[in-house]
Amino acid sequence: MQANPSAEALRDAVRAKYAERALSVIEGGAGACCGPDCGPVSQNLYTGEETKLLPAEAVAASLGCGNPTALASLAPGEVVLDLGSGGGIDVLLSAQRVGPSGFVYGLDMTDPMLTLAEGNRAKQGATNAAFLKGHIEEIPLADDAVDVIISNCVINLSADKAQVIREAFRVLKPGGRFAVSDIVVQGALPPELRHDMEAWVGCVAGALEEAEYRRLLTDAGFRDVEIELTRVYGAGALAEDMGCCGASCGTTDASSGRVVSAFVRASKPVAAAR
Repeated sequence: MQANPSAEALRDAVRAKYAERALSVIEGGAGACCGPDCGPVSQNLYTGEETKLLPAEAVAASLGCGNPTALASLAPGEVVLDLGSGGGIDVLLSAQRVGPSGFVYGLDMTDPMLTLAEGNRAKQGATNAAFLKGHIEEIPLADDAVDVIISNCVINLSADKAQVIREAFRVLKPGGRFAVSDIVVQGALPPELRHDMEAWVGCVAGALEEAEYRRLLTDAGFRDVEIELTRVYGAGALAEDMGCCGASCGTTDASSGRVVSAFVRASKPVAAAR
């Protein structure tokens, strides 16, 4: 068992894990993570209609826990930001939905993922998308810059989720929407799981408890907070195999709480106070 990881140690571990994944895809050694063989978290998130028009490498690099692009009700002309965009699957799907009059930014801190994503953008011919290097705790965009923020199983990986949510609020336009897929805990996780670095990197130990997620969004200024469960994971299945997040979870006690995928929605008030 390890002590709680520091923010920098956690960031380094996440970067290393996702760099490994990106390099594996670039070298042709990774299968599609949204398929049926990926374990309980990342399997079958996208339809065949969605993936058939995307570069295979974008699909193979997918490490999410939901499909925020399908649930965010994106409209033509909107500006979208994907926090932790990875190989670019959600950016490319969003770019299709917002059309040539819209624009999509992908933000990621991992160089191999950015290289992979840019290659996928070029293969797709998506001129209404761009990938930025940076941290989701320090979004490199101006205030009131985007209409919608999406993210797919990434916010749970941050050591400072309150700062991520404050930054999301800052860059959203008044009336803008927060619409992310994330791992959420209902109840309490066993302490040994919370202390395990591998489980942090694997999307479980860093997950917010549902009430805390609601509180952080409300404290940042968001309104109309909704948390909609999309998948519930059995403790045994997660302990045995964390799927495409790639980590072993140790032994979990189902009576202590449960881990779920959820779609988290909120909105920035039209007259948001600074």
